[in-house]
Amino acid sequence: MPQDQSGSIVIDIQARARTRALIAGSVTLSLALGARATFGLFLVPLDLLGVGVADVAFAIGVHNLAWGLAQPVAGAIADRHGATWPQVFGAVMYALGFALPALWPATWSVMLGIGLLTGVGMAFLGWGVAMAGVARAFPPEQRTAATGAASAGGSVGQMLLLPVTAAAIAWGGATAGLVVLGAMLLLALPLGRPLDQAALVRPAPRRSGAAVRVALSERSFVLLSLGFFTCGFQLAFLATHLPGYLSLCGMPASSGAWALMLVGGANILGSWLCGHAGQRLPPHFCLAAIYAVRGAAILAFWLAPKGDLTTALFAIVMGLLWLGTVPLTNGVIARQFGVGDIGALFGVCFISHQIGGFLGAWAGGLVFTATGSYDIGFIATAASGLVAAAFNLPIRLPRVAAA
Repeated sequence: MPQDQSGSIVIDIQARARTRALIAGSVTLSLALGARATFGLFLVPLDLLGVGVADVAFAIGVHNLAWGLAQPVAGAIADRHGATWPQVFGAVMYALGFALPALWPATWSVMLGIGLLTGVGMAFLGWGVAMAGVARAFPPEQRTAATGAASAGGSVGQMLLLPVTAAAIAWGGATAGLVVLGAMLLLALPLGRPLDQAALVRPAPRRSGAAVRVALSERSFVLLSLGFFTCGFQLAFLATHLPGYLSLCGMPASSGAWALMLVGGANILGSWLCGHAGQRLPPHFCLAAIYAVRGAAILAFWLAPKGDLTTALFAIVMGLLWLGTVPLTNGVIARQFGVGDIGALFGVCFISHQIGGFLGAWAGGLVFTATGSYDIGFIATAASGLVAAAFNLPIRLPRVAAA
């Protein structure tokens, strides 16, 4: 066989493997992120079963914290051993997290299931494993765009699982919605293998602790992590409390579901655009712009009269900026440190994100319980965007991306 023909066959095989990895990563993220996007729909149905709104909000906060704390561990395991078995474990934990309160609806089961188990499951299915697997499958010149495409594909789950879950809740209450979500998560069981088959940087024993210590000594990595805190705070506050806020403003109960669906739909385009922007522009400048615009949009929505039009416009703007921070954050880390330890390094950065998520979900519930209003929460969420933008502007990256 001529050498050039042999080379073209190898390139074609690699391209197909990358396509399969991109699809597998997108579907995994779609299931994992789509399931957690439905949490806000369970506030009222679980309250009818005797689990108060503040307790459910706290459980969602625990989910964010458990996800963040487990993410570095999940990422480090995937760096060493690949994504196949971590994703199997994640799918099982996530499904059990929904099954437990479905079978025994009570405060303890919501805390353990939706709080702890889904958080651990999300860590082993989410960005530090699935998206890191996509990053390992592509060369540096395509990496940020590829992870942006995976994040965009992941938003499809938010669009699909929200109406499915809302319909299940309308038919059979919280129990039916939880059972449907648990069954859907099991579809992620086999999706780690294509990520490992396409990896350019093969899993191998690594000194992840040493890599983390080096990263934490870098001022830019610390600033990136501090900015990511705000991302978690903003998204968790809105995903958890936007449906309740709209109901409080006199809008129909269905408004929260379709608003979050619009967020998911707009995020498909937004994540793709952010991934491509980060490939062409300094990704930390893109992050600063996203955080600032988010803050302005949240403040404008809080001040505006509430109706279908203003809610739809807000959901679309937020959706365009929703998860675009993830491929950009991955891009900053990969450019500075390479992809060998990207799962562990993103996981450490992600702890900050999830501490913010814990506070955003929980504090929103506390503020509402104490004041009967979400006003303080919206003001704090808007102001945090400017703080995050200020953290990202001083970040400095090498001229040439690490391998």
